[in-house]
Amino acid sequence: MASSCPEGEQAVPDRKREQFGSRFLRDPAHVFHHNAWDNVEWSEEQAAAAAKKVRENSAQRVPQEKQVDYEINAHKYWNDFYKIHENGFFKDRHWLFTEFPELAPNHNGNHLKDLLSEEKRRECGSSEDGHGLTIEEQHHGTLNSLREKTQAPSVEKNITQKLSHLDICADEFPGSSATYRILEVGCGVGNTVFPILQTNNDPGLFVYCCDFSSTAVELVRTNSEYDPSRCLAFVHDLCDEDKSYPVPRDSLDIIILIFVLSAVVPDKMQKAIHRLSRLLKPGGLMLLRDYGRYDMAQLRFKKGQCLSENFYVRGDGTRVYFFTQDELDTLFTAAGLEKIQNLVDHRLQVNRGKQLTMYRVWIQCKYRKPLLGSSG
Repeated sequence: MASSCPEGEQAVPDRKREQFGSRFLRDPAHVFHHNAWDNVEWSEEQAAAAAKKVRENSAQRVPQEKQVDYEINAHKYWNDFYKIHENGFFKDRHWLFTEFPELAPNHNGNHLKDLLSEEKRRECGSSEDGHGLTIEEQHHGTLNSLREKTQAPSVEKNITQKLSHLDICADEFPGSSATYRILEVGCGVGNTVFPILQTNNDPGLFVYCCDFSSTAVELVRTNSEYDPSRCLAFVHDLCDEDKSYPVPRDSLDIIILIFVLSAVVPDKMQKAIHRLSRLLKPGGLMLLRDYGRYDMAQLRFKKGQCLSENFYVRGDGTRVYFFTQDELDTLFTAAGLEKIQNLVDHRLQVNRGKQLTMYRVWIQCKYRKPLLGSSG
């Protein structure tokens, strides 16, 4: 699952991307000199106006019978979305390696090695000041050029369709021989997965990716860059407690959640995160980027689109929640994970052609499964 509205700025070719959070608007007269500005401070008046707008667009709620429809048929709405847009809606997320270097080549396992060293130092009585926090970046989204499609082997499709019914053995599962395993939940059409596979040539890497939408997963499988020897794409509802993932507990190094948790009914988020945390190795990381409270997208909703507090339905039937840092911290820590990073960025995006300014709010998180006393 992915956002139904694109965010972000155009990538600049042949130039190393600066980490987001490093471009500041010091002179308002220069606002249209760049496509985006980081950590733009909101005035009290702007914050008050945003809160008022949310109160207004939340006053009228979607009727309960319609809310039931949006929940029961959520997969249908996402399938319809991808049938319309295919893989031409989002741009590949090459910013991932700047903001989440754990995904980059030559980094595989380094975070775990560092953690082991840290634990050893602690045992020897030394202390740490804590982790340096990278300033969260913004944006993902933007348009992806249509990819060539080739028909994936039918045997691959049959296998992945049956995975949820298998008892996963610790020493016999897809990617069991890999030394570094990454799972993306809500992979859409592969705008995160394919950049990882293209950039990270480590022979020990194996990437799992799943989505609620069977249409999206089929677009991943039929992509010319899909390699079943390095990647497994499968349909999965992260809220379905009766279906298991195709990997055993304590087997994943990284779990990625990019604009996906916001599409889940708030009451089901905690159990979904708890189930995912069990799949992480001790020392493994959960990486998230998602919508923050008072993001432009939230303020644009009209009356009658609000499902519950800070949870809305778009015109195409897909849904979205807008988080606070504390809400996300509670979700992750309640699942037994330790905070490494939890940052919010008020990002000002600019359409220089139309002389428009757009205030975005995103949250970026990194949480780690402890080496000792990991969540059950």
